[in-house]
Amino acid sequence: MTDFSRSWSALLAAVADVPDEDFDQPSGCRGWLVRDLVCHLVIDAQDVLITLVTPADTAPTADATTYWDLVGPPTGDDPLDALVPRLAAAYGDPALLKFHLADVGAAAGRAARLADPAARVSTKDKVLTAGDYLSAYVLEWTLHHLDLIARLPSAPRPSAEILTAARTALERIAGAPFPGELSDTDALLIGTGRRTPTADETATLGGLGERLPLVLG
Repeated sequence: MTDFSRSWSALLAAVADVPDEDFDQPSGCRGWLVRDLVCHLVIDAQDVLITLVTPADTAPTADATTYWDLVGPPTGDDPLDALVPRLAAAYGDPALLKFHLADVGAAAGRAARLADPAARVSTKDKVLTAGDYLSAYVLEWTLHHLDLIARLPSAPRPSAEILTAARTALERIAGAPFPGELSDTDALLIGTGRRTPTADETATLGGLGERLPLVLG
């Protein structure tokens, strides 16, 4: 729960600091500009709010690791993926997009702090505890923080503690640790296909590299 709040607060603060002119820069999400990514975060925040008020009365069927499904690389054919850039462009002024994210993002953060970690919630046809659900999103927020700053070198980075927590989460999904030679950031970027490994990194990854990237859905 603490890692959720820390990673989400850091991401919201990073978005707030992005100059308006940089909203047209490419993000680390293939095919999306920074403004598209920020619009996606609005939708993510709404999903958090919806899920936390969607109780379930059956036993959990997933946890923070199995919440994520491994899917194929994006093809651009998904209707939601195509919708996000249109929604983002409709805002026009980046200040309006920032305001919307700050507003709904603050609400999602408050809802997370007030949630009972043991309460069962339902989303994506799965049941899990609120604590596991929020823990799963630490990986999401950290990856998108890295996406946000991919071409904004002066932007604040995720904290070392959050990067390590996200790496640990990805290693659980992979079912194996990433080599210690890889930094947490490199493990996250390479592991999810956001960066192509060098020849040396490929050799270091060994058999794990054959199972990458891990595309989360």
